[in-house]
Amino acid sequence: MNLRDRSVMFLATGFSVGRLPMAPGTFGSLLGLPLWLGISVLEPLAAWMVLALFIGCAVWICQRAEQLLEAKDPGCIVIDEVAGMAVTLMGLPVSAPVAVGGFFLFRVLDITKPPPIRFLERRLQGGAGVVFDDIAAGIMGNVLLRCLLPMIEAM
Repeated sequence: MNLRDRSVMFLATGFSVGRLPMAPGTFGSLLGLPLWLGISVLEPLAAWMVLALFIGCAVWICQRAEQLLEAKDPGCIVIDEVAGMAVTLMGLPVSAPVAVGGFFLFRVLDITKPPPIRFLERRLQGGAGVVFDDIAAGIMGNVLLRCLLPMIEAM
């Protein structure tokens, strides 16, 4: 494997977090927190542009990682969880209760895959199929979190 392919795998596995023997998706989701914190200091438009760029890169990385691993959406690929977690928290106040609430909401949605998440997972192929079900879970999580925000902030 050449340097480019090793780099792809390093990024696809969330700096090798995806190679952990237990709960790689959960640990990969935690990597979305620093991404969210890093882009939360930007102006909103710039933050969304950085996140969109990250998602675009994640699709390409996942596409290549699937080819290298010769497998469809292998569990070691967690960059999709990183992106989905960041989407869950985008535009929300930076606080520990929001981060914890968002983390749990995203994980529940990512694991249970309610409609339309499962539909996207089944219909889309390649890198887009790996990433966009997590983006859908992130969007649903973001909307739910916004609805729950008054209760979360009261804690």
